[in-house]
Amino acid sequence: MKLIKGNFIYSIDKDNIEVKENQYALIKDGKIEGFYSEIPENLENIEITDYKDNIIIPGLIDLHVHAPQYAFRGMGMDMQLLDWLNTYAFKEEGKYRDLEYAKKQYSKFVNDVKNSATTRLSIFATLHKEATIMLMDLLEEAGIKAYVGKVNMDRNAPEFLTEDTEKSKEDTIDWLEETKDRYENIKPILTPRFIPSCTNNLMTEINKINDKYNIPVQSHLSENPSEIEWVAELHPDTNNYAQAYDKYNLFGKENKTIMAHCVHCPDDELDLIKQNNVTIAHCPQSNANLTSGIAPIKKMLGMGIEVGLGSDIAAGSSLSIFRAMSDAVQVSKLREAMTGEANQILTLSEVFYLGTKGGGKFFGNVGSFGKGYEFDAVVLNDESFGDNSNFTLKERLERIIYLSDDRNIVAKYVAGKKII
Repeated sequence: MKLIKGNFIYSIDKDNIEVKENQYALIKDGKIEGFYSEIPENLENIEITDYKDNIIIPGLIDLHVHAPQYAFRGMGMDMQLLDWLNTYAFKEEGKYRDLEYAKKQYSKFVNDVKNSATTRLSIFATLHKEATIMLMDLLEEAGIKAYVGKVNMDRNAPEFLTEDTEKSKEDTIDWLEETKDRYENIKPILTPRFIPSCTNNLMTEINKINDKYNIPVQSHLSENPSEIEWVAELHPDTNNYAQAYDKYNLFGKENKTIMAHCVHCPDDELDLIKQNNVTIAHCPQSNANLTSGIAPIKKMLGMGIEVGLGSDIAAGSSLSIFRAMSDAVQVSKLREAMTGEANQILTLSEVFYLGTKGGGKFFGNVGSFGKGYEFDAVVLNDESFGDNSNFTLKERLERIIYLSDDRNIVAKYVAGKKII
């Protein structure tokens, strides 16, 4: 057990932020036991770490990031999705068959994640089994918790990045067997890249793997109008994009599922997302960079759909989930202004929830400081912003979201373990 003192701020729900000013948090076995204004007598001999006037928030959650794309972030930001994939993303990902190159680039990615405010991620690797395992090893060593997926794709990609269907199946099974019980912090997640890159035969095989291993699934959904039209041509037996996953049992229900983007979901698709308890990864920077549009997040939250945030490196150029929070507010304002629809603008409470507890639900009791929650936490010093004596703690939080970077991080904990 240990006591940590400071100013704690965390989400209760999407509308309410809790503040524990100048209090002690009791951490036992990596989880929150409770808060105290004064140290009880029975805890007087426990180790105390005092972070004084610093702000302590739950670790941030990145529900959608392409680790192999980190090396070229900031490139091609004037393109739309499909052109950008062919010009930059596929060429870069093809390089990860070279393990020396993969180690160089993945080491940089993992180091930057470790030193960021993000504590948990859901990550796309590439189709290369060995490089994917290397990424998992590096993340484990760094103390980060993550889901990592070996990508599946056997069509509509360059030859150097297109798998044979049988080999895709075999490599996926080998990857799962080789990493089973290997890690404390890292878990596998099935990752069909998106419907246009996976044949019906491959989706059938992934479904069989899903039945055997019963692990989560991640992919992309309704990001771009031309992509949606393409899926409709490939799967004329479906009424919407989501059904192209659902018919292979790769869309929630028994298996936790993340679908990135969901910018252009019709109502029947949103209903299926809600019905199957699928989690949406909202990636506002990426959706702006690739001209994909602005997802109706306020509507989704009103429906009770689970939503978190994603950096979507490298269609998003910033790894910061703080940046994703501020971008989410900004694009929601644009959505209201451009559509004329009322009640589209996201609040501070809502985006803080999305980046912490909303995304954290995918990992269990994560992303808040309620009793029994895993103690993922980031300690932040905001003195560099200037005199904060006239600001409330909630106002200081808003400034942190808009102004902070890695230099403001004093300490970082993952499941109670201090990693920086």
